[in-house]
Amino acid sequence: MIVVAGGTGTLGTRLVPRLAEAGLEVRVLTRDPARARHLAGPGVEVVCGDVRNPAQVARAVRGAGMVISAVHGFAGPGRVSPATVDRAGNANLIGAAARSGAAFILVSVAGAAPDHPIGLFRAKCAAEDMLRASGLPWTIVRATAFMETWAAIMSRMLQSSGKIVVFGRGDNPVNFVSATDVAALIARAVTDPGLRGQVMELGGPDRLDVVALFGGDRVVGARDRGLDQQPGQLGFAAD
Repeated sequence: MIVVAGGTGTLGTRLVPRLAEAGLEVRVLTRDPARARHLAGPGVEVVCGDVRNPAQVARAVRGAGMVISAVHGFAGPGRVSPATVDRAGNANLIGAAARSGAAFILVSVAGAAPDHPIGLFRAKCAAEDMLRASGLPWTIVRATAFMETWAAIMSRMLQSSGKIVVFGRGDNPVNFVSATDVAALIARAVTDPGLRGQVMELGGPDRLDVVALFGGDRVVGARDRGLDQQPGQLGFAAD
């Protein structure tokens, strides 16, 4: 049994079906089972639980042979944060996996570091350190920004106002990767024991910026809209 935490997100919705189609049993841990309806099918079980709740995590992980953490607290409902989800939530998942004797795959971010200016990157780094020290068979997958996620955000902005609001000038080049490619790499790591103890980084072929993607006439700085300047809040748009 493979437990996937974060199975209803951009990455999880591509990963869970891939695992199930390969004949693997998957248990999706989600706070809102209604969000996992599209994942229903043979070999997929959905359980309700919050990674911030150790007891709920322990129940979800019981009997698992592998845990995949694709969670993030960068944004979302329920007052999530990198500290409560990416750091504390992953600590709960790692602890439960250790008690079950399960292998662990952690989805982290490219550039994760203890002194990174963005809290998400610091929390992911802390989770990586906890996993390495856990004694579990582990694999860490560091990915750059998901193109599907940011394309959806930009599309909503364009549809609602015809403009894209960014923090900064929108000319900072950032590497994007397809979540489908990341899902394929994780699926390989599930079945390849040779990838235990490995840190794998995956990104796209180019570094792009919002101005280049959408045109300068469609990009508006947050300061011009009267919003606080917060460098790094939107990774692809920060100066």
